[in-house]
Amino acid sequence: MSLSFEVRGSGPGLLLAHGAGGSVAANFPFIDELAKERTVVAPDYPGSGGTPKAERPLELDRLVDDVVAAAVDSGVETFAVLGYSMGTAVAVRAAARYPERVSALVLTAGLARGDRHFHLNLDVWQHLLDDREALARFLLLNCFGPEALNSLDGWDEVLRGTADGVPAGTGDHIDLLRTIDVRADLPGISVPTLVVATTQDTLVPPHHSRELAAAIPGAKLVEVESGHLIGAQNPGAWLAEIQDFLG
Repeated sequence: MSLSFEVRGSGPGLLLAHGAGGSVAANFPFIDELAKERTVVAPDYPGSGGTPKAERPLELDRLVDDVVAAAVDSGVETFAVLGYSMGTAVAVRAAARYPERVSALVLTAGLARGDRHFHLNLDVWQHLLDDREALARFLLLNCFGPEALNSLDGWDEVLRGTADGVPAGTGDHIDLLRTIDVRADLPGISVPTLVVATTQDTLVPPHHSRELAAAIPGAKLVEVESGHLIGAQNPGAWLAEIQDFLG
């Protein structure tokens, strides 16, 4: 399906791939900074941002094709891909399916395949979709490190905003996450790759990022002190790593 997307800036292409239960606006708070030196293509998955929910279950290859089409339809023929969380699998599969288009990868707080710990998190996440107050507490607990969580002001407002901000397509995204396995793609990745591990992450713990880096030839691994939601907890350090690598 056609995805809602924005295009900002000019220069080398950069395609954004956001996380499950997120959006490009929610996951990448520094799009304007990235767009100062690049043409940034920012699509939202079905059920996120301005894209309506899908009428059938999401499949990784079809989602990848739609995300890449957003860039190509914008006139951006080649691009680096910045993937966050589930978007790392989208980025990896994009490099495997479109090697002539993908020039580099930045994989943040992601995974190649879920393990038992991750699937238990998915079980709880999905179970709480009908109880938004409890879901907000689960997400905040798993998306921020303890120090950052303790420093949040206006707690009632934070809880309310988190509950209200859950995209309509989150359940579909969770179902897709259960099926993702891009391990077979990793040894064939031949473009420069930066893997950013979030060291305080309890939703997608950092061992997943280390496994990605170990399996991709020549990948560089950096670790940033943050919970899963690095765009909220430590965006400056994340942006610095991205800019340094892509620059």
